[in-house]
Formats: sequence, C-alpha cells, structure tokens
Amino acid sequence: MDLEERIARRRSARQGRAVVVDRDHLSPVVHRTEPVGRGPVLEQLLDALEPAFDGELPPPVAVVGPSGSGTSATVTALFDALNEQLGKSTRTIGTTTRAGSTGPVTWFVYVDGRRVESAFAFYRAVLSVIATKPVPESGVGTDELRGRFRKRLGRPAHRAVIAIDHHDEPESLTYDRTRDLLEPVDESVTAVAVGHSLPDGWTDDYPTVAVPAYRHHELVDVITDRASTGLAAGALDHESIREIAMWADGDAHDALAVLFGAGVLATEDGSDRIEPHHIETAQADIPENGVHLDRVLALSETRQRVLLDLVAVESDEKPIREVATAIAARSSLTAGTVKRFLYELADRGVIDRVPLPANGSGRRPSSLEPRFPTIAFRSLGPDPTGDEDEPANSERG
Repeated sequence: MDLEERIARRRSARQGRAVVVDRDHLSPVVHRTEPVGRGPVLEQLLDALEPAFDGELPPPVAVVGPSGSGTSATVTALFDALNEQLGKSTRTIGTTTRAGSTGPVTWFVYVDGRRVESAFAFYRAVLSVIATKPVPESGVGTDELRGRFRKRLGRPAHRAVIAIDHHDEPESLTYDRTRDLLEPVDESVTAVAVGHSLPDGWTDDYPTVAVPAYRHHELVDVITDRASTGLAAGALDHESIREIAMWADGDAHDALAVLFGAGVLATEDGSDRIEPHHIETAQADIPENGVHLDRVLALSETRQRVLLDLVAVESDEKPIREVATAIAARSSLTAGTVKRFLYELADRGVIDRVPLPANGSGRRPSSLEPRFPTIAFRSLGPDPTGDEDEPANSERG
C-alpha cells in the first residue's frame, strides 16, 4: 500500500467511522495482484515456464496445493503480470524487429473451470485474451468460435499457455476435456492444470509445482496485508490477527472468510472495531472441510437465491420437504423446483444432507446444512430483493 492509499484510508475512517473501508480487500474470493508469501512458488512456476521467454512452448505443467494455499492467486497474478509487463495491446509476449517482422508470440491465458463448462464458453474465454477483436457473447455458434480459435493459433508464430483452474472440482471443466478442446492446435498450446490434485495419468515427465499450505507467519502477513487496506485504522489488533491465523491452520480462504465475516458483524453492530465475539461468531460460521465460497458464487443466480433462502429459514432441524416449502413461499419457485435444486446442490457438495431423528417407521428424514461461509455469502451473493432470472444460455458444445 503506497502513502496516498494510507492517507486516504485514514481520512475515510475518520469521516465515516466505518470498520470496513473496502470490503473487496477483505474478500476471500478476490486475489491480490502480488500474492503475499508465495515468492518461492512463483519462482518455481517461472522456472517451469522459462522456455516461453525464448519463444518456445514450455511443457505441460501441474500446479497442486491444498484448499486455501493460494494456487489460484499465484497463477492469476503471474499470468496477468506476464501479459501486462511483456505484452502489447492484445496482451502478448513477443518482439517486433525494426523492419516490422514479428517474432514468436505467446499468450498466457487463465481459464476458471468453475465458470467455463462448455466448449463455447471455453473458446470464448481464450479468444477474449488472444483475439484482436471483441468476442461476441451470443449470436454465434461453437463451430464459429472454434474456427476463430484455430485460425488465431494456427499461425506458426502464435502460441498460448492456457491454465485451467479447478479442473478437479465437481461440474468444472476437466483437464482431459481441455486437452480435447485444444487438440486442433495441439502443437501451438501448452495446458497448465491448477487444482488440489494431479490430472489422471500425469507423469514425472512433466513438471509439477507443489504449493504448500501457508505457514503461520505467512498467514499472519496475508491477513495483515488485507486488514491494512480493507479495515479502518485500529479496527483490528495484531493479537487478533495472530489468533485468526492460528485458528485457520494454513488455509487463507478460511482466514479471510473469518476476517470478512467479523467485519460484517462489527458493521451490523455499529461497532468501530472488530471485537473478539465478532471473530468467534465468524469462526463458528466456517464449516470444517467446507467448500470454497467462490464455488457457491459460480452457481447460477437462481440457485444462489435458493441458498440465501436456505440460510434465512434456519433449516438445520427441518426435513427437506419443509425447507423446500418454506423457501418456495419466499420466492417465485415451486416447492418441487426448490427441492430438486436442493438435492442437486447436495450432490455437488455445496450443502450437506444431515439425518434427523427417526420418527416411526419409514425412511429416515434428512435436513440440510450449508458447507460454505454463510455470513460472507450473504454479503457477496445476489441481492435478496432482486429478480430471480437465470443467466442467458450460451450454446453448448
């Protein structure tokens, strides 16, 4: 944070006395442009991508780390920096001679597998980086985008390194599927797999960058960095930061979800600082072995609204049928549609089915519990008073 930002933050805090100055800086789903505590990992990844600086394609690479270790933050930051520092108007890596001839060009493209589930969406995501003209969101088919993709990367001097993140999560674009989509230009692209595990069939012939969980002092630095720009001066003491880091046990997502949640609770209380009870309540809101909040925010808006209502109706002791009826009463959906969504979300692992005490003979009823931070979701999810429209469907391929 530079001096101007520090002064602006203190002025804002003095004027409004708000505990949260910038919630994006606290959010567990927003990445810093320069990840804190991931220097050695960045160096390893740069080593693996080194051939690109000589105009050659690097080999396939896997970036693997546990939840909350910063795999996504590291890859997005590095890919953005490579394109920003070494690129031109189309964010390319390459050189142009004085005579005007263009040397090898390599694009670095990050694809979020949580939000790219079809061939159409994949080609559009890649073209949005490598194409010189805007890529339409609709009105064209998958074959049209595939053709543009092949034409752009079919030239001898054009190459791309494409990272597919979250390839090993349910409903995400898999690494094998990505390789199939890249097959038309296989000699011009390298795929980087980013996730918690290696792709099936991965061998030692290709480099693997292992991302460890944050050590305690590194996580303290991460939280301190976020709090210094996201909270008002003096809103959180250093001992509380250390306690959050100790509780999170190396998981930056959980630590930041607690920081964000505590900030929300302090704001709702009208407090000018985060108190211990705010932190304790925020910690209790983080499920053990839960799912990343961004997985929930990647769902369709209608499903997110169902989850908002699930949290609001306090579903933990009610059977699913009653929960679905209560949610339907709060929305334009039928109880049957809500019930179908709830079972689907349970199958995805976003919510848990929890057995209730048996009541006579027959099937034992189940209730539902969220597997994500609900306080942060209430703030970052859709406006509960808004319309319940599904996003427009793109052509599937």
